[in-house]
Amino acid sequence: MCGIVGAVCARDVTPFLLTGLQTLEYRGYDSAGLALLNGGLKRARSVGRVAELGAVVDREQLQGHIGIAHTRWATHGVPVERNAHPHVSGNLAVVHNGIIENHVELRAMLSGLGYDFTSDTDTETVAHLVEACLSGKMGKAPSSLFEAVRAAVPHLKGAYALAVIHADEPDTLVVAREGSPLMLGQGEAGFYAASDASALISETRQLMYLENGDVAQLTGDGFTIRDAEGQSVTRPVATSTLTADAVQLGEYKHYMQKEIFEQPQALGNTLEMLGGAGTLQAGLFGADAARMFEEVDSVLILACGTSSYAGMVARYWIEAIAGVPCNVEIASEYRYRKSVARESQLVVAISQSGETADTIAALQYAKSLGHRYTLAICNVPESSIVREAALRFITRAGPEIGVASTKAFTTQLPTLFLLALVLAKGRGVLSAEDGAAYLDETRHLPVAVEKVLALEPAIRDLAQQFGSKHHALFLGRGRHYPIALEGALKLKEISYIHAEAYPAGELKHGPLALVDAEMPVVVVAPNDELLEKLKANMEEVRARGGELFVFADGDSQIVSEPGIQVLKMPEHYGILSPVLHVVALQLLAYQVALVKGTDVDKPRNLAKSVTVE
Repeated sequence: MCGIVGAVCARDVTPFLLTGLQTLEYRGYDSAGLALLNGGLKRARSVGRVAELGAVVDREQLQGHIGIAHTRWATHGVPVERNAHPHVSGNLAVVHNGIIENHVELRAMLSGLGYDFTSDTDTETVAHLVEACLSGKMGKAPSSLFEAVRAAVPHLKGAYALAVIHADEPDTLVVAREGSPLMLGQGEAGFYAASDASALISETRQLMYLENGDVAQLTGDGFTIRDAEGQSVTRPVATSTLTADAVQLGEYKHYMQKEIFEQPQALGNTLEMLGGAGTLQAGLFGADAARMFEEVDSVLILACGTSSYAGMVARYWIEAIAGVPCNVEIASEYRYRKSVARESQLVVAISQSGETADTIAALQYAKSLGHRYTLAICNVPESSIVREAALRFITRAGPEIGVASTKAFTTQLPTLFLLALVLAKGRGVLSAEDGAAYLDETRHLPVAVEKVLALEPAIRDLAQQFGSKHHALFLGRGRHYPIALEGALKLKEISYIHAEAYPAGELKHGPLALVDAEMPVVVVAPNDELLEKLKANMEEVRARGGELFVFADGDSQIVSEPGIQVLKMPEHYGILSPVLHVVALQLLAYQVALVKGTDVDKPRNLAKSVTVE
């Protein structure tokens, strides 16, 4: 969730550090800070945006050829300056992403060694711990900051990405990684470290991703990396496909708006491997997929938040098309319960960033139980979750900056649909004719989504009626119930309207008590086999004075009249209609947020990449 940037250069690194932090603003944060070495250790911190930190840096005229910087999202301690990173101990400064789970025990031990704590954070224990190792208070003093960090990290429990500098070693930056992402880069002017590739692309696209347990030293001469066993190692260099243009707003007002309108292109890129005529092959999911899928008799999907809703839609497809039992588990719950492992079950982990801590841990837990067949569906090819799984599908949505996921979700859906088709074909239950028809529908998705985006003016008019509302109810049935869940999530994330979603058939089992004229009810109403049932549920709302906002297919015979406003979708899209309906609900949430005047791309209390529990 937080962001780290570090650099060792032949020139002043301050502009790079500030630019890197600004690039990472999308991840969510409440304070920022940096530390530089220039005739001693210099530090600046501020609560609020990176621009405020920049003003402090300019006022104090801070410069340096080596430095570390950080954006913090509060976990331990409220967002005030004394809790902002970097934290210092003597002449040492550290920034940290993640959570140190044994910080209470470390705090007690370090207090006993004479260290005073000035913050409420778990991170300050890391600063004092490294200083204690370096000064010999934890045993024989190591020979360098690099060795001191290596001595300190075995005492840490939890997840961390660390960057450390010390005034006595003015040409050295040390980083360490366990659980939280961290990467290195080499540019023309020097060597860099960051928690996200977007912070480095202004200097280099050649990136080296550290593994869990790695500790690395950066100097003007290059990198030195040791793994968890202390062995000197090299990590492969990957070329990032990220470009500077991809993380800029361009003509759009918000990143969320930009990413909503990028969905046709994102879908096209994701489906590109199908080709023109295309064939449906297990190899879409990896070289070993065909062999593994032959043994699969059920599917377990692990995900959090929006990605879990993609999994819920996929359950309908996998069971209906392939006839394969499918279960969907919230990753943060699955990892803490005793479950019965099936050796023949395919475990699918879904994550936009590939660094979602709960999903990674759930996948690791599944593997520890004996699950051998694992698949990662992810938007970031170099991410932890991709490296953890045996098979992978990269959705190619491109960078998603807005906290509220849009194009990552819509590319996950056809990916999961393709998985259902591949499993069905492998089991011999998908005819050639049906397979070809499904693929044609899938390839047409970019065009169909373009037509939904053309509804923005009409959706903008609907959104005006939500400006004074504080609650909303979303209804859907069948494979569109998860789409109702996603619509409610988007509305609450960025407009702060409390929104709930229910299967429409559950109205009489409780939520109908909430319905009145002040509770807008949004209905996902495709023209499918459940439409007549859904119409009856809508009448239940109207009978209680509720106001209905219905997203209906053009041929559904639902018309606007008092108490019901209908937005007609451009075309009926059958089994893939969840993709179209969710785009309309994304536009609704975005337009309502504009009416409410909220911070669309950086909603309060939320972060883009949830890398801690």
